[in-house]
Amino acid sequence: MTSPVGLHRVLEPSGVLPQAALRLSTDPAVGADEVRIAIEKLNLDAASFRQLFTKHGGDGDKVRAEVLDIVESRGKMHNPVTGSGGMLIGTVDAVGPDSPLGLKPGDRVATLVSLTLTPLNIIDGLDRWDGLSEQVPAVGYAILFGRSIAAKLPDDLDPELALAVFDVCGAPALTERVVKKYENPTVAVIGGAGKSGSLALAAARRAGAVRTTGIVPVEAERERLVAAGLADVVALADARDPVALSAAVEATLGRRADVTVVCVDVPGCEHGAILSTADGGTVIFFSMATSFAAAALGAEGLAADVTMLIGNGYAPGHAELALDLLREVPGVRTLFEQRLAAD
Repeated sequence: MTSPVGLHRVLEPSGVLPQAALRLSTDPAVGADEVRIAIEKLNLDAASFRQLFTKHGGDGDKVRAEVLDIVESRGKMHNPVTGSGGMLIGTVDAVGPDSPLGLKPGDRVATLVSLTLTPLNIIDGLDRWDGLSEQVPAVGYAILFGRSIAAKLPDDLDPELALAVFDVCGAPALTERVVKKYENPTVAVIGGAGKSGSLALAAARRAGAVRTTGIVPVEAERERLVAAGLADVVALADARDPVALSAAVEATLGRRADVTVVCVDVPGCEHGAILSTADGGTVIFFSMATSFAAAALGAEGLAADVTMLIGNGYAPGHAELALDLLREVPGVRTLFEQRLAAD
């Protein structure tokens, strides 16, 4: 009997959910409420790819070999260092009779659940991937459970572009929800030129932010974000330097931010984000490189009266909201297309 949350796929240790499991079953037989997807491309999350790329000194062959080893040994793409994975696109090729996902064979979809809990089998050795980008052409299959989430790929967007948007679609949805709770809020987005950062800036503006700032680490990103026009002000700062980051936020907003959104894929940004946020404000951590212990202890040590939220990759309507922003805000689309071209 299948479990809607995938308990029947857990091989070890018993009694945990698939995301916490060390190893999952990749049996291709589809359970009553499962869906099997023929993979076209994986999208590794930014924190995981950066960790692997850095570990191997930019050697793509070694990056590819480690990804293959992780998937083979664990039955899923679950980076043991970052604890993160990514998502994928593919074509539905089998649907159990009791699946509630509304999919049918032949549908091209993007999975909106993490690869850290998705049974995954790769059969081509990733031989079309050079190991140097987050998007990974692949042949194999993945299994979705009854409580998984998937979105049909839109007809009007390139699949790679849609995949990049779906990978971070939780960020604008939660940003919009939080910003709407404040009256005339100021918003700082740390990593504003990235995928999640650009969408968060656009969502904040649409939700009523009176002033926004995008913080980026290098001049090239500052120029791109200024040209995109997504933030009222753009500043350079190292997010790992709490004093420099908070100074940049206060200088650009005129005060500390009511809402600070962290969208960088490097560790050590917790204290700067907290220091940049006004009392009664909210910090949203969308980076899988975040140490939540460091965030909690840092807020305590700074006597900071802020609410801190873990960026959940799911919110009702999150995929549609992100796609709408991409279609409606030219600067968002420009930044996404520039990133894909660079990859």
